[in-house]
Amino acid sequence: MDKITYLRNEHLNTIKPGYPGNKLINGRFANGEEFYAPSFLTVLKWKLGPKPQAAEKANDTFRVDVKPLLADTFSGKEDTIIWLGHATFYIRLNGVSFLTDPVLFDIPLLKRKSDLPCQPEEIKNLDFLLLSHGHRDHLDERSIKTLIRQNPNLKALAPLKMHQLLKEFAPELPVEEAGWFQQFSPELTKGSDVFYLPARHWHRRGLFDINKILWGSFLLRTKGKTVFFAGDSASGPHFSEIHELFGSPDYCLMPIGAYKPAFLMQKSHLNPREAAVAFNQLVGKHFIPMHFGTFELSDEPASEPIRIIKELAATGKLSGKLIAPAVGEVISI
Repeated sequence: MDKITYLRNEHLNTIKPGYPGNKLINGRFANGEEFYAPSFLTVLKWKLGPKPQAAEKANDTFRVDVKPLLADTFSGKEDTIIWLGHATFYIRLNGVSFLTDPVLFDIPLLKRKSDLPCQPEEIKNLDFLLLSHGHRDHLDERSIKTLIRQNPNLKALAPLKMHQLLKEFAPELPVEEAGWFQQFSPELTKGSDVFYLPARHWHRRGLFDINKILWGSFLLRTKGKTVFFAGDSASGPHFSEIHELFGSPDYCLMPIGAYKPAFLMQKSHLNPREAAVAFNQLVGKHFIPMHFGTFELSDEPASEPIRIIKELAATGKLSGKLIAPAVGEVISI
């Protein structure tokens, strides 16, 4: 019989009334209520099965635009959002700076398709890393070590059970962990409200650690501005629930890539149409797409995700405005 337990950080405030914490089944985190991880047979079916868009993908020459960043970008004072590729964003709100899911280099078996808009060593004056989950295209050891060297006061805001992993390659990095619907310590977050919220995804970095570390999303709130970072997620009721708790986020950083084949990806990633539905459930004001164009993770052609989300925006299918920046483009908020 499965052993069911619940876990949260008892030192943090849980904002959802009556929420007992994240469910674990035999010591592994559930995806909401049920355990989920892609099976080996499903992955094998993908690797060995037909690729209906193989020729289209091979002929697709799309590359995301990259705008080089000025050397003093990271010492500025304006509230800004800057996409650095994939799921890595630099966010500055009310003088506090955050970097989401830092991946600044090539990663094992995956070479970047878009350049970083600056040298990794130029990313300075950071206050916090926001770590949504532990997959290698979102949590990169070399990137974190690089950032720590040039940001001696850096701290990490992370999901439950990630601290031990981070200690293996960044023992000097202070880490606070949170479960879903928890607020990180206000005295730590320097006047910004930072919440860890649900996503529909999973965890694995090695052979024996499936779902040993939680996954999720972040919402930042300061002086009337809110930024929602969705991390990696499939569709689910959590987007509507986040709206019920926080109202309409001003800026929603939404994943739109790595969705084909659907039989493998649909329980852990959003396709562009699903991302539009999720954004509308959030009743977001600005949609900023991510998780496309940097790493080749799936079977859709490189240009397809951004083309579809632009078509949806042009035909009025989004509750708010689409902002599709180049990598390195500074969005003033």
